[in-house]
Amino acid sequence: MSVRVAINGYGTIGKRVADAILRQKDMELAGITKTKPNYEAELAAQRGIRVYASDPQRLKLFDDAGMKVSGTLEDLLKEADLVVDCTPGKVGATYKPLYEKHGLKAIWQGGEKHDLAGFSFNAVCNYSAAYGRDLVRVVSCNTTGLCRSLYAMDKAFGIKKARVVLIRRGADPSETGKGPINSIVPDPVSVPSHHGPDVQKVLPAIDITTAAFAVPTTLMHVHLLNIELKEAADEKQIISALSNYPRIKVLSSSMGIDSTAGIIEYARDIGRIRYDIPELVIWKESIKSFGTEVYMTQAVHQESIVVPENIDAIRSMAKLNPSAEESIRITNESMGIGR
Repeated sequence: MSVRVAINGYGTIGKRVADAILRQKDMELAGITKTKPNYEAELAAQRGIRVYASDPQRLKLFDDAGMKVSGTLEDLLKEADLVVDCTPGKVGATYKPLYEKHGLKAIWQGGEKHDLAGFSFNAVCNYSAAYGRDLVRVVSCNTTGLCRSLYAMDKAFGIKKARVVLIRRGADPSETGKGPINSIVPDPVSVPSHHGPDVQKVLPAIDITTAAFAVPTTLMHVHLLNIELKEAADEKQIISALSNYPRIKVLSSSMGIDSTAGIIEYARDIGRIRYDIPELVIWKESIKSFGTEVYMTQAVHQESIVVPENIDAIRSMAKLNPSAEESIRITNESMGIGR
């Protein structure tokens, strides 16, 4: 049994989700949409991926560029069982009526509101609750990172409360229109930032407050966590608990991985495509325990961390595998996660 998946939006997230789908034995990539005939569309076509224009008005752009497309988004939706919306934040919501018109299951990204789908997803936290659902929202990169570490800590020791400061990248590497900048921006100035309430859409029992700042970098986000546990744990126990999860990497700064730039270089050197690191990275030396009070610092690669979550969401919604553990294992192995 397999599921035919359409990707609406072939940018930062869409092209990575498409690549991951191509590695799954139980999924078929029906095609992708582009708004214009840029190099991403050209490379997709060269790889044998069916390219569709995002709407009929865009067809002339492709014709003028001499690029043949297979039709429009509506044509693509007729060929699919499920659509993964990877369009920019707040744009995806406008497509909901179209997906419903074609009777498709749909996945949105974290740039959309929780209420759009009525369910927010993280594979290790609530895979089974997404089983067979028609509409799902995969939470944002920052929320995904927080869900992974907080879930692991809560399962092992119980969490009374978590207080988190997020240092957010100012833009993705390709978003030159957002820079250059010379500022540190409280994002927002008020507390909490949206990340804490978003975590609670997935882990409602976690008492969490977050504050966020945007800084002039494009590589990754960094989070400083202060967690009060229900039972005391030392650093060795915490490292062991976190290391049980393949989508969490505990890396040592003593090995030269002492910055976000170091993590990206590490990803390059281990042969990751696009230097992607879908794992949440936690610096080993940052994990400090004072009995029931724990500190740790983690890094999130915003371009890739949600990709395996999209794959598991597809598998759960399409009822391809009822087991969270098995789906996560299949996805991890196909994408080289945890190696």
